[in-house]
Amino acid sequence: MEALDRVVKPKTKRAKRFLEKREPKLTENTKNAILIKGGNANLTVTEALKDIYALKKPFAVLYKKKNITRPFEDQTSLEFFSKKSDCSLFLFGSHNKKRPNNLIIGRMFDYHVLDMIELGIERFVSLKDIKNSKCPEGTKPMLIFAGDTFDLNEEYRRLKSLLIDFFRGPTVSSIRLAGLEYVLHFTAMDGKIYMRSYKVLLKKSGCKIPRIELEEMGPSLDLVMRRTHLASEDLYKLSLKQPKALKPKKKKNISHDVFGTSYGRIHMQKQDLSKLQTRKMKGLKRRPAAKMTEEDEGINPKKSKSI
Repeated sequence: MEALDRVVKPKTKRAKRFLEKREPKLTENTKNAILIKGGNANLTVTEALKDIYALKKPFAVLYKKKNITRPFEDQTSLEFFSKKSDCSLFLFGSHNKKRPNNLIIGRMFDYHVLDMIELGIERFVSLKDIKNSKCPEGTKPMLIFAGDTFDLNEEYRRLKSLLIDFFRGPTVSSIRLAGLEYVLHFTAMDGKIYMRSYKVLLKKSGCKIPRIELEEMGPSLDLVMRRTHLASEDLYKLSLKQPKALKPKKKKNISHDVFGTSYGRIHMQKQDLSKLQTRKMKGLKRRPAAKMTEEDEGINPKKSKSI
């Protein structure tokens, strides 16, 4: 047990930097994804993996060699590849008679499979088949989800969370209008998921706000949900837990009403209004009666001159 618990320290500076990059951070890096081709993947699955890799670049790693593994039966291979490539998302493609044109999308938590969903490709149109202009590599997409199923069904709700994690891209502090040029649209209807990719075209409209048109860019997929492997509620909540350093500090004596207006309560010491500095006016001068009261209270008056 002592040999297993022993921590091996890096011997070179390069190894030290490599381990520091993989250490837990308060602000996470952009999630990377591995795209793995199964041992019996056909041309449709291979082209689908290549197109999704083109959308995900540069935050993706594509494995070109075939890997004989079954994620729903044995997850050790996926966990090994995830740790090796430092990727928390994965997409596995396979094809067989029972489950043709199969895609398995999932994510990791602490290099262990958190949840994964199996999707079947019923229709696929590649990037090459649509002869339109494409967006540059690394463009952050706008994600649109249509259909009540994404909010009512637990499996579809988890699939929506998975797709957001997979395609959201890097976190940015500000955006510009010209940078909004890429849309990923997901529609859940009649037991199917329709994935469409569009390029945003800004046209002249005669005013400051441009006219927007969507031009299909590809890829285009019609998917159907097959098997699911979802994490338990406790494990899912644990994966969403944030460190204390990131939680906003609670401000005391501040309340909010139903309209969002903030109200603050200030605690002040008791003030002596007699020492309050006021404007110098004749009407605010001390009168003789006030002076006589001061003499009666023990203040020494001036000595009167003897005749």
